[in-house]
Amino acid sequence: MKESEILSQIEKEGALEERVLAIRRVTKVITGGKRLRFSVLCAVGDRAGRVGVALAKAPEVADGIQKCFRQARKNMFRVKVVNDTIPHEVMVKFKASKMLLKPAAPGTGVIACDPVRAVLELAGIKNILTKSLGSNNVINMIQATVKALKELRTYEEVMRARGKIK
Repeated sequence: MKESEILSQIEKEGALEERVLAIRRVTKVITGGKRLRFSVLCAVGDRAGRVGVALAKAPEVADGIQKCFRQARKNMFRVKVVNDTIPHEVMVKFKASKMLLKPAAPGTGVIACDPVRAVLELAGIKNILTKSLGSNNVINMIQATVKALKELRTYEEVMRARGKIK
């Protein structure tokens, strides 16, 4: 499938919500001076179990945001959501950041810092407890959260892997 076909299929299935998580000014030193660019971190989700995160750079902020959203749509993946929370506790390390995600009782809400909260809400998770350990770098925290969400498995998947359910 081509890139345009994938994007059109995603947009047909449901309305995607987009959020910019961070914008940073970055410079590269070259012989003529400094080259100024902008680094943009964004998330895209449908609040129904699908979310995508991307990091993009561009000379202009608006171009960087568009590029980032395009990449985030390509990076979308399914999140296992059970009763508006995650199926089990998970702890993940990404570079210097560690992220702990714990399921929560109904009515708890999303207990997380702003960037992590945005990703979890876009994924459709309504009740969860999180704790950021180690570095609080936004990019690393988001990558750790995405890694943790990809590691989640439901009870049925575990039983099927063990050969208990066919």
